[in-house]
Amino acid sequence: MLVINNSVVDAYFNLASEEYLLENSRDDVFMLWRNDRAVIVGKNQNTYAEVNLDYAEKTGIKIVRRLTGVGAVFHDPGNVNFTFITAAGEGGLDFSRFTAPIIEALSAMGVVACADGRNDIVADGCKISGNAQCVYDTADGRKRLMHHGTLLFGADMAELGAALRVSEDKLRSKGVKSVRSRVCNISALEGYCGPRDAEGFMLRLCELVAGELGEPRDFTEEERAAIRRLSDDKYSRWSWNFGASPACDRECRQRFSYGGVEVYLSADRGVIGHIDIKGDFFGTADTKKLCASLEGVSLEPGALRAALEGVGDYISGACADDIARLILTGGDTNK
Repeated sequence: MLVINNSVVDAYFNLASEEYLLENSRDDVFMLWRNDRAVIVGKNQNTYAEVNLDYAEKTGIKIVRRLTGVGAVFHDPGNVNFTFITAAGEGGLDFSRFTAPIIEALSAMGVVACADGRNDIVADGCKISGNAQCVYDTADGRKRLMHHGTLLFGADMAELGAALRVSEDKLRSKGVKSVRSRVCNISALEGYCGPRDAEGFMLRLCELVAGELGEPRDFTEEERAAIRRLSDDKYSRWSWNFGASPACDRECRQRFSYGGVEVYLSADRGVIGHIDIKGDFFGTADTKKLCASLEGVSLEPGALRAALEGVGDYISGACADDIARLILTGGDTNK
């Protein structure tokens, strides 16, 4: 078994590292890793429906789409992530095969945990781990199975809630919605007797799970360079993290000094299909013309701001940044 104790905390790099290992490794793989603050969105989810984009932008939280399905999760350095990669068998997805050694390792550190539902690990009635799987087809025709999961060790729960909270009345997504659960940190559980810091917990987890199966190592410089290229070409791109979003209907409204603005739009794969702008503002041009010019524009901040450059003719006093932010974040329905 190839055992990787990954020291990089960049979310783009780490999600790219999983695809790199899927494509290039022929051995079984066990990898432990942590991210700086990021929201990791499921493959089949609409990013706009899962993330508080205004909060993420203001606080510098990265948003990254992963290869597996299920719901969005918040990562920070207090969250330890694990990845298993092996040859895909004929039996389909099997979560217990990979959660069992994690549960056993937690038991050795004083935590009584068990599998719950289709993809969670719980302790003391709270979710401490969410898991997901996928089957990946390599370029040379092999089928590889990846299982990965989170372990909430010392995550910032307030930031977790703020980053993932989106008002249901603002967006009706046709993608897969996340299921919110009661969560808690492993380090706060009664009976936990392992290391008190996330890095120490990760090292102990590696010892308990990998055991004698392999000597842990970090990525080589050659591997890092290849992963960084994949990160730059795919995982850090708007087209992957936002543009791959399923269809949604979005309702945005906010009151500005120049009047209230309401935006109703439908989008698919991050591209505006139809948009209607209403409100109690003044303007010298008909907003229907503005709306027609926005159809087909991507919900990428730069492209949207460029398309809204002349918005002041339609909404007197407005600037492109105002209306672009409103469309991208949903605004404030209480104003």
